[in-house]
Amino acid sequence: MSFSRARFDGTATGPLEGIRVVDLSRLMAGNMLSLQLGDFGADVIKVEPPEGDPLRDWKEEGHSFFWKAYGRNKRSICLNLREAAQMDVLLRLLDTADVFIENFRPGTLEKMGLSPDILLARNPRLVVVRISGFGQTGPYAHLPGFGTIVEAMSGFADRTGFPDREPVLPPLALADMIAGVYGASATMTALYARDVRGGRGQVIDLSLLESMFSVLGPEAGIFAKTGKIKQRVGSASNTASPRNVYLCADGGYVALSGSTQTVARRIFEIIGQPDMNDDPRFATNSDRVKHRHLVDAAISAWFATRTRDAALAEMRASGATVGPVYNIGDAMDDAHFQEREIVVALDDEEFGTMPMHNVVPRLSGTPGGFRLPAPGLNEHGAELLAELGFDGEFRRVA
Repeated sequence: MSFSRARFDGTATGPLEGIRVVDLSRLMAGNMLSLQLGDFGADVIKVEPPEGDPLRDWKEEGHSFFWKAYGRNKRSICLNLREAAQMDVLLRLLDTADVFIENFRPGTLEKMGLSPDILLARNPRLVVVRISGFGQTGPYAHLPGFGTIVEAMSGFADRTGFPDREPVLPPLALADMIAGVYGASATMTALYARDVRGGRGQVIDLSLLESMFSVLGPEAGIFAKTGKIKQRVGSASNTASPRNVYLCADGGYVALSGSTQTVARRIFEIIGQPDMNDDPRFATNSDRVKHRHLVDAAISAWFATRTRDAALAEMRASGATVGPVYNIGDAMDDAHFQEREIVVALDDEEFGTMPMHNVVPRLSGTPGGFRLPAPGLNEHGAELLAELGFDGEFRRVA
């Protein structure tokens, strides 16, 4: 595997230079949110408890790979918020901030004396992002809400997997990732509204449940108007056909989608079944969905006689929409991933270099970049205390 080398440059800037983000959150959603802002130049300050963000403990073979990827472009300071002097440091920090991210259970911030009303009275331009499993209000607001729970309760897991098996949860922090991206978008919207429209900050109520539920698209409307609950169909779709994963002669898998009428008709021609285009059972997308077992049988038979590479070449030459099912090793070895620098190798004290995902998305005029590697616990504590006018014992000196 060959990766483009990228280096951290502490002097680099980005389009969000001058925006200070105080991230008091733990684990994935908040770190995903602040990563987006940090990658584009915001000064992200991770305020960690003395034992550190629990994300540091998500380890593989003893190494904090998650922290390396989602802690980049951030500074770390440890504060014990049960100590009045250290809470004073946090308040001074929030007075200088543009954005504050937290993911305590609703009501906890208020018990700490950090309610949004108090914070906005001190700093009217502050954008307060409150991340929770179920939102700040409602019957479930008080419940702990890890992504796993909302992936189940949103209806997402019930749609994932095969009809004769149990529902399948995603094997990664999908709800947190989606909420983090929503949160970054909402934060930028709030900053725009502050700086262009109103001059004031506001509170963002970011619910993992609602973020995850949005992925279901129109299913609420479909159920309300038809009474139908969509069933699990494995890798097929009860929205479009043909669409599935197909096994090739060499054991490789190919994903295929014929979501438009033109592409679907083209696929039937490629597999040597042009008569299917004249069969009323396959005339429209809705007809094909009703008879998707027949569609999949015909396509599966074609793939079963070809290696994956041969099938991909033949399908692509004819304009079909197909792609290989990759594992992570396949993806990192792919020429497109390499030429696009989807993965870059960054400096790392432990390994020399560490491959990780590049900045997403790509801006032509004001791109993001890499300023700081993921910090050690409290790595920037002394630096930040000095900036805020405190000494090493958390006493105000300025």
